[in-house]
Amino acid sequence: MGKRIRAQRKGSSPKYQVSSHRFPGKNRMPNIEDEVAEVAELIHSPVHTAPLARVKHGYDEFMVVATEGLAVGQKIAFGDNVSLRPGNVTTLGNLPEGTPINNLELRPGDGGKIARSGGSSCIVESQLDSGRVRVRLPSGKTRDLPQKCRATIGILAGHGRSEMPLMKAGTAHYKAKARGKQYPTVSGVAMNPVDHPHGGGNHQAVHGPNSVARGTPPGAKVGHIAPSRTGRGRGKRK
Repeated sequence: MGKRIRAQRKGSSPKYQVSSHRFPGKNRMPNIEDEVAEVAELIHSPVHTAPLARVKHGYDEFMVVATEGLAVGQKIAFGDNVSLRPGNVTTLGNLPEGTPINNLELRPGDGGKIARSGGSSCIVESQLDSGRVRVRLPSGKTRDLPQKCRATIGILAGHGRSEMPLMKAGTAHYKAKARGKQYPTVSGVAMNPVDHPHGGGNHQAVHGPNSVARGTPPGAKVGHIAPSRTGRGRGKRK
């Protein structure tokens, strides 16, 4: 009788479960207008690439991604009549051309969807006559968004995260462990038959179907998960 494979052990063992302290909370811009809030705390979140800022507004608390230069005790203004200071939140229609922004909304009131990873930012390019604003995204593409979409002024904190070298394999291991992931990873064909459905054999090949259904149990849910099609693609014959 064989033992449970690695995918099965991950499903039930506390060793592979991420503890709740790794998730400080949801980061989303609040729907408040013409108000001033105060930064109470800067939080390191293992599941985010940028630090979070715990902001107090009266008796309410919420978390947003921290803009570069933000400090504890700093005031953050929300609304149309705000200064061009990093951390303030306003609509695209109030921003001049060339302003760097982060945590940009795609639709007014959605809380921020674009430029939320560490060190990223968008650039306001131009105010269009159609009531929209042309914004250059971190990917380099441009997009025309409604003037009522809100954004945070400044560049997001956490810049240079991807430039740090991993000098040792142990460093990569602990970096992945902090995010609840596994490093190093081993391919299934390199394992024994008791460790993975693709394991065993005299050569490293799957030797059988590698497509499984969407509702397959964890122990066998490996390979191509619910593929739309299988087999070699057939183009038009000439």
